[in-house]
Amino acid sequence: MCGRYVMARAVGDLLAEFDARLEEEFEIPPSWNVAPTDDVPIVLERLIDGGPVRQLHVARWGLVPSWAKDPGIGSKMINARSESVLEKPAFRKAVKTRRCAVPADGYFEWKQGEGRTKQPYYVHPAEGSGMVFAGLYEWWKDPSKADGDPARWMLSTSILTADTPPPGAESTVFGKLTALHDRVPLPMSKETMETWLDPQADDAAALVDLVRDGVKDVAAGWHVDSVGQAVGNVRNNSADLITPVASLF
Repeated sequence: MCGRYVMARAVGDLLAEFDARLEEEFEIPPSWNVAPTDDVPIVLERLIDGGPVRQLHVARWGLVPSWAKDPGIGSKMINARSESVLEKPAFRKAVKTRRCAVPADGYFEWKQGEGRTKQPYYVHPAEGSGMVFAGLYEWWKDPSKADGDPARWMLSTSILTADTPPPGAESTVFGKLTALHDRVPLPMSKETMETWLDPQADDAAALVDLVRDGVKDVAAGWHVDSVGQAVGNVRNNSADLITPVASLF
């Protein structure tokens, strides 16, 4: 499961990294403690004038299905299980036509320690590089707002997760991450992301399999560091949260 992550890169850096455009200008502050319902950057592709155009948007973390009566449901949908995403009513339409990439610098996970204490860990790539998760997005229309009001439409997102490492990944860093939690967010290589984002790709099952099968190589150079307890409080938000106490692997 991915319940907190770090996204501290500037909008301009993301535009350059993903070769994306802005449909409308926005600024989003760096965050070392992204929490559910926070606004986060996502990358998606749309067909415009017959061709795919890659865009950077800001979305609320926690997917709100178009049929939802209340956006509060999104707080329970920050992650989408890759094993069942094709069947779940909240995700099955999005996985076919509204796929996105969710940039991150790293993410946090907790493991039960002695007594009631849970030790937080920061999972991240080698210094200087980021990660990108396979994600889904959805638009929700607020019926309480008038037509023409820009605030009537909410864009939201969810991150795909897996419950076990794919074959061949058991001994990799990705495989070891299941020791921290029984669900792990699914990262993508640049090549996998290109296919995942393609709005003309229509075999959703094959796309999910592609993402799952590629994680062992993407996560090969990741590091896992134990960090301080301060990250557990969403009000704490600074680079100090990712200062390692010790390296796990």
